[in-house]
Amino acid sequence: MSSVELPQLRPTLADVARAAGVSTATASRVLNGFPRVRPKTRKQVESAMSALGYARQRAARATAGRTGSVALVVCEEVLRLFADPFFARISAGAGKELTEAGLQLVLLTVPATENYQAPVLRYLDGGHVDGALVVGMHGRRPLDLDWLGIPVVFGGRPVGGGGCSSYVDVDNRGGAQRATQRLIDAGRRTVATIAGPQDMTAGVDRLLGYRQAVVGAGQADRGLVVFGDFGQASGEHATTRLLDRRPNVDAIFAASDMMAVGALRALHRAGRRVPGDVAVIGFDDLPIGRRTDPPLTTVRQPIEEMGARMTGELLAMLGGSAAPRCAVLDTKLILRATA
Repeated sequence: MSSVELPQLRPTLADVARAAGVSTATASRVLNGFPRVRPKTRKQVESAMSALGYARQRAARATAGRTGSVALVVCEEVLRLFADPFFARISAGAGKELTEAGLQLVLLTVPATENYQAPVLRYLDGGHVDGALVVGMHGRRPLDLDWLGIPVVFGGRPVGGGGCSSYVDVDNRGGAQRATQRLIDAGRRTVATIAGPQDMTAGVDRLLGYRQAVVGAGQADRGLVVFGDFGQASGEHATTRLLDRRPNVDAIFAASDMMAVGALRALHRAGRRVPGDVAVIGFDDLPIGRRTDPPLTTVRQPIEEMGARMTGELLAMLGGSAAPRCAVLDTKLILRATA
């Protein structure tokens, strides 16, 4: 009976960093010839590269040519991926551009746990795709992508500023401020918000926009801020907590349409009329907002355009553009019946 030798997995730069006892970023600096690396550290990294065969594999990849595929990396749990229409619309915008360019879209999901990141990072660094589009980035356990040998474009400004990254974002802060100001101008005196995750720039910026409006109107109250995860169930639970804490609330700005839908369910269960007792505004302009009872006033962000623009930036990088490029798309307040 003959034995079959299994192919060995190609070492990644993360493997080199672990073998050298340094961070992945330091190993990347050595690989790319950055001068500000201590000689001892450089020697450790180079020795690890040699021992693992990393440099030879890298050279083979460089001459292998294009794969014709681009990864869409979604940093969310699989259930959220299929429950939240945002990701489908990003994919639609990206897929259309890639199809016209003759490229294939590959979907990768990354749950918010370190254990599940390694296979995705290994795949991205394994010569399977020419570039990556990344959406849903969280700050607590961010993907370490700076060292990858492929271009990467983020959907949304990366946590920490993203000074060396290409990204396409929307005017989250301005959209949230306009929505909240609409509630204030309508005479609402106790305007609350269901804020999004604070480890994502969209959640941070939309909360900042809300706060800018309520502070300007002299209505700031920390008890009027509750938090969700952009999902419907979290919006429902947050509204229930809010009503217990501030029974006199007469307006809610929810940082996503899905949380706004949850808020409407909680308000209906509590016997609050919308918009008579409590006005509600969401953020996204998802199709579900047109089917709620009453239809949802919301902030429209151009999701498909965002996916298309991200893809355009990535294609430019694949074409030789080296400098990181950033774009911020406008939002628009869509008036319906909830506010």
